[in-house]
Amino acid sequence: MKATSLSPRLRVRLAYFALVVGTIGLGLFVHLRGTALSPAARDVLGDALWAVMIMWCVSAVAPDARRMTRGATALAVCWAVELSQLYHTSRLDALRTTTIGHLVLGSGFDSRDLVAYAAGIFLAVALEALARRGVPSR
Repeated sequence: MKATSLSPRLRVRLAYFALVVGTIGLGLFVHLRGTALSPAARDVLGDALWAVMIMWCVSAVAPDARRMTRGATALAVCWAVELSQLYHTSRLDALRTTTIGHLVLGSGFDSRDLVAYAAGIFLAVALEALARRGVPSR
């Protein structure tokens, strides 16, 4: 009996999922063990890594979309989440006090984060372009 192999599209999605997990691990390492960095540097690096993770999530959902489209979508998601921090309701603020709510939604607007997200997305797009050199782009 032949073992069935994974479809190419599923392999790509799994690769992006692995990048999501690896980026989360790196982000947690920076957050919990990055004491050699200043608190401001850890914050900016953490925000950039969060944006990279969003890029890989978008890529896992839409692997056939062009790289720049995935990057623009990821940046829009990041900026929308940051801008949502300007909106406050008692329920939303209560959600933001939970660990998962804080990790996903943040807690307070900081315009510096918008730049960190853009830098993270740029890095992810550039890394993928380098990794795919010689492979037809998406």
